[in-house]
Amino acid sequence: MFRLLFVLFIIIPIIEIFVLMQVGAVLGVWPTIAMVIFTAWLGAKYVRQQGISTLNSVQTKMAQGQMPSDEIVTALMLLVAGVLLVTPGFVTDFLGLSLLIPAVRHTIAGSVMSHISSNNTSQQGFQFHSHSHSHGQNQNQNQNHDDFSKQPESPFQENLQSPHEGQTLDGEFERKD
Repeated sequence: MFRLLFVLFIIIPIIEIFVLMQVGAVLGVWPTIAMVIFTAWLGAKYVRQQGISTLNSVQTKMAQGQMPSDEIVTALMLLVAGVLLVTPGFVTDFLGLSLLIPAVRHTIAGSVMSHISSNNTSQQGFQFHSHSHSHGQNQNQNQNHDDFSKQPESPFQENLQSPHEGQTLDGEFERKD
């Protein structure tokens, strides 16, 4: 994490300053400033256009009852592209404009999604074990556990049928104030 922050906040600005100085020496100060402003405007225009398209796609998938995971990753990349394009400099503009190319976005989205799914399968998950208490157990044990099967009824649970109905969720509670 430290290396990433170091690169983002130290190395990239140094590279940006160097590139801006080189382009400014070749083209002059005002054309260089005009190019930086133009690329920021052009990038903001395209980010807005593609962002609206992605939002429409998210809404369509959600209306069909599908999870818009690819579109969410695309929207995140468009957000990063917008930040990169608004940041003054040619290197960040190049990176931001490259994220506006759909083929680049799909390649990055595919690698991100495969990385996320491989991390989810390699980590241990939460396991739920339910126990049903018989009426013959001693009272001390039943007093130490909350019986979640006797929760007050909610208007949102009118038609829900629980497969674990009548079972108690065991657990320990420790209050730390």
